Amino acid sequence: MKDLAGQTCVLAYSGGLDTSVAVAWLRETHGLVVVTVTGDLGSVRDLEAIQEKAVRSGARRAVVVDARDTFVRFFVWPALQADALYEGRYPLATALGRPLLAKLLVDVAREEGARFVAHGSTGKGNDQVRFDLGVAALAPDLRVIAPLRSGMDMTREEEIEYAKARGIPVPVTKKSPYSVDENLWGRSIEAGVLEDPWAAPPPDVYRWTVDADEAPAKPRELVIAFRGGVPVAIDGQETDGVTLIERLNAIGGKHGVGRIDQIEDRLVGIKSREIYEAPAAVILHTAHRALEDMVLSKESLRMKERVADEYAELVYNGLWFSAHHQDLAAYVRSTQRFVTGEVRLRLHRGTASVVGRRSPHSLYSTSLATYGKGDAFDHKAAEGFIQVFGLSLRNQARTQALWSGSEVMPLKLPDASASRPGGSRQRARPAGKRKKRTS
Repeated sequence: MKDLAGQTCVLAYSGGLDTSVAVAWLRETHGLVVVTVTGDLGSVRDLEAIQEKAVRSGARRAVVVDARDTFVRFFVWPALQADALYEGRYPLATALGRPLLAKLLVDVAREEGARFVAHGSTGKGNDQVRFDLGVAALAPDLRVIAPLRSGMDMTREEEIEYAKARGIPVPVTKKSPYSVDENLWGRSIEAGVLEDPWAAPPPDVYRWTVDADEAPAKPRELVIAFRGGVPVAIDGQETDGVTLIERLNAIGGKHGVGRIDQIEDRLVGIKSREIYEAPAAVILHTAHRALEDMVLSKESLRMKERVADEYAELVYNGLWFSAHHQDLAAYVRSTQRFVTGEVRLRLHRGTASVVGRRSPHSLYSTSLATYGKGDAFDHKAAEGFIQVFGLSLRNQARTQALWSGSEVMPLKLPDASASRPGGSRQRARPAGKRKKRTS
């Protein structure tokens, strides 16, 4: 990369060793003026300390943004409404956070008049794609630099020595063997012993949840209220989205809810073993789907399952800012018009089970569903319904006899006489032939 000296580069800054070293490396290797931006999505505890560390690492300016509310309102809730779970399990915590951080990068770059942005993602993970595509969609004129895949080739020990030599604060705590990312919606853990898919996750992997065996023996029931597919209250107490998620993370974690051990398919073609902790996400996805089962039609539920898979895939693949996402999101919003009501759940030793639900827009009718008094279903109408419903099947049976000669299951059942009590078997004899009498 040539002609970068004196240009401004905005770096997505976590405060960790990699991005702190990246500040100095970008300055020294390319002569860039570095401005850092840190977005708090629920994991940054001391924004002032982050800001101070960035400046000490060599940044000309350090921008910090409390983006928790934005994250919940415009990223988490839409994904929840979509029932988006990657490969049926992962609530997409990190994947949902990256497009917001990419937007913060672009916003600060515009403020600074910068032509370059940078991030600390590696060359074989998903995050590099999410950052690069997010920036490309929002500001195709900006150039993305990723030091960890384009020249800043250092071991951790080398990074520590590099930092010490330049007065960059280095954590003195022992390094965790795991790679961890977290925000309000979940905690992601990989690497170390977890790279062996046969190995059980050690206890030190988990921070938010207790082991199910150590959870309280007494279940905890709670009621989640939804309005238009968005959770608004716990046990009748309305609260903002950030507080609601924090409360459910604490409650669910206490009862061992939210642990996910998954072999997933990365975008770059690698199968990866990932451990997730997402108590609030697991609880809310369970409750939201239960309410949808009550208020959406059969056809809408079937279609929404397909949309959910597609939605989760595009989020995971870094396509949040695509027209395809906008189109799917419009459909999802339409489906949520009547997703209002309450769901009662029981949390008990690692499980979150639905035990009740109610809605003013419920399609469930007791008078139609009951087998007791008050049954309003016209049983006589069923005969005509079956006649019409089975018309094509009967017509097919007359002309095609699909089961005849099938290797799946013979149409003709074995003769009952062929099997005797006690396991003895007797061959069927042709008609007219008698068994020879013996003395």
